[in-house]
Amino acid sequence: MDAMAVIRSSMKLSDFLVNAYLQDLTEEECLLRPVAGANHILWQLGHVIASEFSLMDACVPGRMPQLPEGFAGKYTKETAPLDDAAAFHSKQELLELYATQRKHTDGIVASLTEADLDQPAPEPFRKNFPQMGEVLSLVASHPTLHAGQWVMV
Repeated sequence: MDAMAVIRSSMKLSDFLVNAYLQDLTEEECLLRPVAGANHILWQLGHVIASEFSLMDACVPGRMPQLPEGFAGKYTKETAPLDDAAAFHSKQELLELYATQRKHTDGIVASLTEADLDQPAPEPFRKNFPQMGEVLSLVASHPTLHAGQWVMV
């Protein structure tokens, strides 16, 4: 198994967890905060999508489809405290966008070579993730980090 296959496998596991944890939750449940100060699921899922776009666009500029206009602005630190569902996309819209984006990310990762993964990461991420392969590993596992919070809901 090569490095791209490992990254893609990690993505599939993350995707399985996202869908398994969210499939039967209502919109109202997706606005619950499992503990005081935690972000609700709608915000977290939007954050995961916006982050993936940002990371992938930095690694492979122009290869990801653009997010809907104004999308990233709905999922910032400033919007995290909001509890009004109207401030965010619906669970269904987010899951559809997540699936579309992950399909593109998977295709990009599949097209890369081992040498691509060894390239320096984009400057903003280089301190914590020196090589592009490390950034892509983060992209693959980032949803899992948040899904761990969703279990409580």
